[in-house]
Amino acid sequence: MPARPTSVRRDDLDVAVMAAEILELVRCESPSDDPAAVARSAELVDEIGSRYLGRRAERIQIDGVTHLRWRFGGSPRVLVLGHHDTVWPIATLRTHPAQLHDGVLTGPGCFDMKAGIVMALHAIAALPSADGITLLITGDEEPGSTTSRPLIEAEARGLAAALVLEASGPGGALKTERKGASLYEVVARGRSAHAGLESERGINATIELAHQVLAVAAIGAPERGTTVTVTRAEAGSTSNTVPSLARFMVDVRTSSTAEQSRVHEEIMALAPRLVGATLEVVGGPTHPPMSRTNSAGLLERIRRIAAAMEVGSVAAVSVGGVSDGNFTAGVGTPTLDGLGAVGGGAHADDEHVLVAELVPRTRLLAALLADLTNEPDPLS
Repeated sequence: MPARPTSVRRDDLDVAVMAAEILELVRCESPSDDPAAVARSAELVDEIGSRYLGRRAERIQIDGVTHLRWRFGGSPRVLVLGHHDTVWPIATLRTHPAQLHDGVLTGPGCFDMKAGIVMALHAIAALPSADGITLLITGDEEPGSTTSRPLIEAEARGLAAALVLEASGPGGALKTERKGASLYEVVARGRSAHAGLESERGINATIELAHQVLAVAAIGAPERGTTVTVTRAEAGSTSNTVPSLARFMVDVRTSSTAEQSRVHEEIMALAPRLVGATLEVVGGPTHPPMSRTNSAGLLERIRRIAAAMEVGSVAAVSVGGVSDGNFTAGVGTPTLDGLGAVGGGAHADDEHVLVAELVPRTRLLAALLADLTNEPDPLS
């Protein structure tokens, strides 16, 4: 029989302890592209988690990436989801130290989303029983969950709810709608030639690139919430050679699967404009949209709980960024995102967490978990 979390009283939610644990996690740097660093971070998350959840996590390694899973007995009902990798390279602590000053906690990855991990551990530990809950902490969310997506989808499928401990929106707003994302690379190939001696023999891949950039930009439909953005581009080899190769990347965000499909079809149908040039398009959708409809029931539920707890109103926001919540919603599981820390500066130099919000947010999360698993509210 799986061990249950230890019982935690209301007064045991100690903000100083939570802040210290967040700082400990932040100081264990874990950039997504460094598997050894991610493994060290996973070890620390597991160590802290075992203090509250009564046992070590199940280690899941996929293509060298370490993920952690705690499952508690009974029929699976709720998935609590987070990640411990960050966008910050090793040694960022030298210029962005992990510290607490005047109620503001700073450091690389504190807001996105190591604070959310600590909140999840304390909230689950507060429950008299965690039966039916799965806690999954992955190690590759920032680059798109390349190894963990099948795991996330398998854990979420058929459950009553997925609760994502990503950082909150402005002012602590929950994220109830996320756009879907697609990523493409368009490669134009021509023929090189000396630009001064016989430029007419060349097929200029940069000019082909220019045609395609304009064609791709025209696919966007802002009035439908669809953005199609040309991002990184490169072309040519030397200043006096007709370029034979050029390429650019495209970032697409859509509010509906229908728009995601439309954009995909139009981008994949691109054709070369210059005689003799060839075109290659690779890529496609990476994250399905998370619709407001999917999260509506959970939003209503947490607002009812917040009202009963007299903790103030719960705001909601739609965002263009993606998270693992896109995947849980994509398999049909009701998903509520942005349940983590209040603060700001994700992926930015001013990343920070407002420490005063840690305990109230954790109490609300524990009450929501209790409600979803039909347990009495442990923190009332």
